[in-house]
Amino acid sequence: MRVLEGVHQIKVPAPGNVAWTTNVYVLEGDDGHILVDCGWDSQESLWALQEGIRGANLKLGDIKKVVITHIHPDHYGLASKMKQICGAQLAIHKRDAEFIFPRYKDFAELIKQTEALLRQNGVPEEELPELKEASLWMTKYVTPDLPELLLEDDQTISNGSFQLEVLWTPGHSPGHICLHERSKRFIITGDHVLFDTTPHIGLNPQSGDNPLGDYVSSLKKLERLKASFILPGHGPVFNALGLTIERILTHHEHRKRAIMQALRDGLKTAYQVAGEIPWMVDQGGCPFQALTVWNKRMAVTETLAHLRLLTEEGRVANIDMDGASLYVSKE
Repeated sequence: MRVLEGVHQIKVPAPGNVAWTTNVYVLEGDDGHILVDCGWDSQESLWALQEGIRGANLKLGDIKKVVITHIHPDHYGLASKMKQICGAQLAIHKRDAEFIFPRYKDFAELIKQTEALLRQNGVPEEELPELKEASLWMTKYVTPDLPELLLEDDQTISNGSFQLEVLWTPGHSPGHICLHERSKRFIITGDHVLFDTTPHIGLNPQSGDNPLGDYVSSLKKLERLKASFILPGHGPVFNALGLTIERILTHHEHRKRAIMQALRDGLKTAYQVAGEIPWMVDQGGCPFQALTVWNKRMAVTETLAHLRLLTEEGRVANIDMDGASLYVSKE
């Protein structure tokens, strides 16, 4: 589907029964086309991408650059095969590039670190085996491959027709980027800003020390930009960037208030706090214990991210006691 002159959006499905699609973008250029993100490494994803490019009357062989907004599998998984098929140059922010092999090839240490983090933050021993490996199935749909081009903030990527300014927007991942075309007034936002949901921001062994703090700062960085078209990694294209950012920031303020309320009656682990606050509110709500294994782990790491930011803001204190990390309200 053409969303702007020279810009095509292709909805690439996830493998199996995973019910979401990734928005992939192809930007036509005199010096070759740019592919932004590419979907999972699966036959379904590759076929949808191939058919989408063909439907736009373009050719795979004309793609010269594959730019990845972040290395989560639904955006990065197919990158290596697209390099192989197109002979294209792969570009990823230098921070995310550091995590490619530890995340998708030699991941035993990452699982060990994740288990330690979950245990320290109150996850019961009987739940640890499932929660620590909740994302392991995703590695099947990623072929790890290092980029030829390591991106940095304020760098420009061009193909003759588009001048894409790299905006480093850490939070959803440490090396997440958005791509801003100033003259044509559009931004490709990956998973940084989505119209109909709030991006996951969790504290994990690869997230950095304060991912939610990084995310909020990154949101405010985008808030100052003038853009008429927002092209996200999931969901619809939209044009209300400021209002959408305001909605996301409001969500996080509500979440922080819920966490502070949960801490009023005693010292608690992140797992205990997660069990007392609302989840999946934009989908009608779901109690913590009814969440799937994957969503339960995301809930714990999201709670951790909020608790870390509240600690940085001086509203919460974190203490270690009997091998557990406990949080106490300072208000």
